[in-house]
Amino acid sequence: MLKPAPLVCRIADMKANPDDLLVLLAVSRSAKFTTAAQTLGLNHTTVSRRIAALEKALGGRVLSRAAGGWELTDLGIEAVQVGERVEEAVRALEQTGSTPDPITGVVRMTATDGFSAYIAAPAVARLRREHPGLSVEIITVTRRALQQRSGLDIEVVVGEPQVHRAAAARLGEYMLGMYASRDYLAEHGTPATVEELTAHALVYFVDSMLQVDDLDAPRRLVPTMREGLSSTNVFVHVEATRAGAGIGFLPCFAADLHPDLVRLLPGEFAELLPYWMVLRPDSMRRPAVAAVVQALRQQTADHREALMGRGGISSTAP
Repeated sequence: MLKPAPLVCRIADMKANPDDLLVLLAVSRSAKFTTAAQTLGLNHTTVSRRIAALEKALGGRVLSRAAGGWELTDLGIEAVQVGERVEEAVRALEQTGSTPDPITGVVRMTATDGFSAYIAAPAVARLRREHPGLSVEIITVTRRALQQRSGLDIEVVVGEPQVHRAAAARLGEYMLGMYASRDYLAEHGTPATVEELTAHALVYFVDSMLQVDDLDAPRRLVPTMREGLSSTNVFVHVEATRAGAGIGFLPCFAADLHPDLVRLLPGEFAELLPYWMVLRPDSMRRPAVAAVVQALRQQTADHREALMGRGGISSTAP
């Protein structure tokens, strides 16, 4: 038999209210009192009062202020572990007579636009068919991994992250290349050399807002190529290139879906970048997070050829 964790005994001795642990659990998953209150059907004041009561019972702070919300202290991390056990027990009671599905609840993640649409979305859709109690929130951003990730279970970033108090693992790779529409090439000619690209406008990220050094390849490879249309969203890059705004530096898995786009100079422009996954230390204890992580790994592996520019990704979930 497993011995109870020290904090379990401590909570029992101090008669901490299990409901307060569930409130802390909700705050830990959203990093905000207001969001936790909405999830639990309470008001902000009640959530604040419950957290204060829990801290009084445990004799220490369970939350500290962080950028964008609240972050668990070391004591809070321990308390959340106990709260997860309380949640599992409540769920088991609610599903008496049937085998409870442990893969339930909300998982929150961030990822780039392209990864979110072509990898994460179909992976989650497939997983939810088997586990309808699962809910996944995907926030699309292109940035470095956060040093404080309150409320986030999973981050998918481009390039190897430098993080503290988090686990990072390489997820896969993808290729980027230069593309232009057939109509654009018919009107402006097809560049046959890197030098000839300088006569064309680049469709890519806004240089001043690009946070990921690994994504600065076109400006490094063709520094004299003039700016055309810039955006923080990769889907704008694809559609602008299709519309003839210039030559786009695009993820092959997104561009290859469109027969009106032609890849240019693949021998000179074949930028291979890694996807990395960053997890909070406590996240993988949740079966729902572990299931989403495995689904992302599987979807990435299944579509490796397309990610590498050797075949298109289906736009529908498998």
